Amino acid sequence: MNSVQVFEKLAEYRYEQIVFCHDKATGLRAIIAIHDTTLGPALGGCRMYPYASEDEAIVDVLRLARGMTYKAATSGLNLGGGKSVIIGDPQEKSEELLRSFGRYIETLGGRYIVAEDVGTSTEDMEHIRIETSHVVGVDVTHGGSGDPAPFTALGVLHGVRACAEEVFGSASLEGRTVAVQGLGHVGYRLCELLHEEGANLIFCDLNPEVVERAVRDFGAKHVEPDEILSIPCDILAPCALGAIVNDESLPNFRSSIIAGSANNILLEARHGESLAERGILYAPDYVINAGGLINVADELEGYNKARATKRVARIYDSMKKIIAISKRDGVSTNVAADTLALERLDAISSIERLHTGHPYGLERRRRETL
Repeated sequence: MNSVQVFEKLAEYRYEQIVFCHDKATGLRAIIAIHDTTLGPALGGCRMYPYASEDEAIVDVLRLARGMTYKAATSGLNLGGGKSVIIGDPQEKSEELLRSFGRYIETLGGRYIVAEDVGTSTEDMEHIRIETSHVVGVDVTHGGSGDPAPFTALGVLHGVRACAEEVFGSASLEGRTVAVQGLGHVGYRLCELLHEEGANLIFCDLNPEVVERAVRDFGAKHVEPDEILSIPCDILAPCALGAIVNDESLPNFRSSIIAGSANNILLEARHGESLAERGILYAPDYVINAGGLINVADELEGYNKARATKRVARIYDSMKKIIAISKRDGVSTNVAADTLALERLDAISSIERLHTGHPYGLERRRRETL
């Protein structure tokens, strides 16, 4: 991707800034993308991945940054959207590389706040924290929020309950059959919550130990990965791979609701319309998997677990608003989610901008104090 193409991409989706970071001494090669700061500073995780090319890294960080804008907006957070990627094998990261990256974040003066993501951890945020205060997701001993997975799972549960109320007339999940694809940190915690709600669980996972534990703990039924998407159920919860809704899989779904923690569940936006045509209610992933973001964002106010938990519960209300917009505009829920985000961005950006002081006057006052 040449410079002209990069600027075309920035203009197409109104990105504000992209920063390339390089440090020969530590081997750092990183990219920070800031999509929109209408609502506040851009917050988004740092992903470390051995991208096959720089172009691939640029495309990924831009896509992720834009998604964070929409996630923050629909969650009611006063934050913008940003993301960062470090090109490299996460098994080879070092303290000096992370601290170098932290210094680049500091140069942005708070426009971007970093958090953990794929390939990075709470421990990594501790290294970055040495060089900048613009970081969340740090250890609980330093006022951090710890593992975000339980809050991501909790947000998904609230989103599922909102969908159940729309489709079945009740938010109760007791007796409902839920098929969960992938029992990682979030998927397993979601199963715990669904089990507590009285749901009947079907799941797939590649880890034999996890399979054994889920069968034992939840009385869940295990199926092979190639069965899970077409299994008859009330709710399908993708919690592993993205792009599971595509032209090939669409005819095979046998659920009334698709709602899970996986990112980019739709291969393309048009597949949301296809689900609607089939009478399947889709919970937009960036809306119902926002619990982790909401939780780490609470650190900016001095972390309070009870307050964060209450805010995550609002995902239920966000999902209800999206369903209402979908009906109002006659569009699929993924389009309705984008509309909810854009309506909030437009409302805030239209507020009258008031000048609060003249820079020359400020400089004069500085001289007078000398």
